[in-house]
Amino acid sequence: MRPFTLNYTLPKGLPTVVMPYRFDTSRQLNVLPNGRPAVSDRDLLLAVGTTTSTAGSQTHFDD
Repeated sequence: MRPFTLNYTLPKGLPTVVMPYRFDTSRQLNVLPNGRPAVSDRDLLLAVGTTTSTAGSQTHFDD
């Protein structure tokens, strides 16, 4: 039997998140589905705040 209070303290599930950009390894930057750099989309930057990835920290010691 599940305690009644656990129905309200545990989350039902995580929301599905869709990333509007992907990391292009050949260009070493995040790109939109149409191939433009993600940093060129002002509305995207306002919505997500940043388009950083972990690739820089894996390739450069000073990131």
